[in-house]
Amino acid sequence: MEDVTIHIKDREGTLHTVEAPTDMAMNLMEVCKAYELPVEGTCGGMAMCASCQCYVLSETELPEIQEEEEAMLSEAFYVKNNSRLGCQIPVTKELHGLKIELAPEY
Repeated sequence: MEDVTIHIKDREGTLHTVEAPTDMAMNLMEVCKAYELPVEGTCGGMAMCASCQCYVLSETELPEIQEEEEAMLSEAFYVKNNSRLGCQIPVTKELHGLKIELAPEY
């Protein structure tokens, strides 16, 4: 088992450094929920609600945005150039050191 360290700034500006397992097929939204950070994940990770939107603050290489995620972000609030849906980012060893900030709640 290999864990990665991820830095998450919550909506109040508090930084949380968390450890996420790479062997459980989790995504970033699920990691936030596991640490009881304020992420809804209303659609269950289907890229249909944008309640897990976050801003990528580091240069960490992430999977390319797929059509479903891009479509959802085009309709979401508070979208920035560095917006991603946490449910569409699988936890892999490449995420080690990732820095994100949770987008404002709708």
